[in-house]
Amino acid sequence: MKKNNFNALIFWLSCCGIFCTTTFARSYDDIIESNEIVVAVYRDYIPFSYQENGEAKGIDVALAKHIAKKLGVEVRFRWVTADENVQGDLRNNLWKGHFLKRTVADLMLRVPYDKAYSQLRDDIGELVHEQVHMFAPYHTESWKIIFNNQKIEDVSTMAVFQYHDIGVEVDSIPQFYLMSVFNGRMSKRTKQFNSVELAVSAMHEQKIDAVMGLRSQVSYYQHQLASPNYQLASNAFPNIGKQQWDIGMAVKSDYRQLGYAVTDIVEEMIASGKMKKLFEDHHAVYQLPGLYSVAMESPQ
Repeated sequence: MKKNNFNALIFWLSCCGIFCTTTFARSYDDIIESNEIVVAVYRDYIPFSYQENGEAKGIDVALAKHIAKKLGVEVRFRWVTADENVQGDLRNNLWKGHFLKRTVADLMLRVPYDKAYSQLRDDIGELVHEQVHMFAPYHTESWKIIFNNQKIEDVSTMAVFQYHDIGVEVDSIPQFYLMSVFNGRMSKRTKQFNSVELAVSAMHEQKIDAVMGLRSQVSYYQHQLASPNYQLASNAFPNIGKQQWDIGMAVKSDYRQLGYAVTDIVEEMIASGKMKKLFEDHHAVYQLPGLYSVAMESPQ
């Protein structure tokens, strides 16, 4: 074979390899026609999305199954490993695909719902998230502390952690916060773990006195501990930035029709109380997103 023909063959085979392994985000009509929706959820993210003995479980898993059922299609999960930031997660799993595996999902859950974030621009004025449409906030998240009331009488302020050990997930906002706030006075008492689950286990083993993490996670582990000795604190977090934020979903910008259909499903779940019950079934504290609170939240 001539060298030019050989090079042409290699190029053609390379192109075939690229295009055959690439799956693009699909339109609403394509999803209905194929009878399947691919939903991206985070791997090993209790209580939202995780696998136990090969079975997919969690709040986001149940939510994705409900959405698929309402659309009249089957659901297939794309298990996501978190990148350095949300921008990377959206790029790798929704509109471009990872360079090692050029496939993407139709819908991604657990995406920040924030107007300022969605309109973020880079240093030359281009929209950072031009390729994605973020929508349908389904709960409001915040930071929370769970503590052992046999070791700490009360957590009314963060000052108590100058004297008591508190666990955090490594490379998390709680870690950076506790290591730096108040001139680092709590840094020596801040103990780092590979996950919130391991931190809670250490607290249960009396190695530390408290854990700081996402409210939904620590409330879930509070239920798992099943002991009145472990309580959720009611303190605020001075100088942490956002005290709470909304969590929603995202689709590729070209396929907003899917976003509109999913929004209708989510809003019905919120209005009927199904969303709140979904969180309660997984023993996680639920807070109604601000977008719906005025119109839907009944007086206490």
